[in-house]
Amino acid sequence: MEFSITFIEILLLGLLLVSPILLMLCAIISVLGLIVGYMESWRKFDALYWAFITALTVGYGDVLPLKKISKVLSVIITFVGLMLAGILVAITVEAASNAFRAHIEPQTVERLLMNNDPIEEMRKD
Repeated sequence: MEFSITFIEILLLGLLLVSPILLMLCAIISVLGLIVGYMESWRKFDALYWAFITALTVGYGDVLPLKKISKVLSVIITFVGLMLAGILVAITVEAASNAFRAHIEPQTVERLLMNNDPIEEMRKD
């Protein structure tokens, strides 16, 4: 339980530190999505839905841009979304790594590194 609390605290701190960047990327995705939605005559909600589904590379295919400029903007939205997802993954991995370092005993690490089968060693504990 302590590990989970430490992980969440570090994760939230990391998100707080990069929140201006995350908000900027979300704003870019939203604005470009609304522009595409206007050009394609979509409702605002559908445009934002499409933009974030595209940005996160899910792409259900239920809403599709038909105009060339819309398709170009969708590629830009995808690149911005990849940056957004990459930052979120990096912060999560770093939070987990720091939480592990804060809670693992040095002797346990030494035993695991010296043992040929670290999974079996962990089961013994």
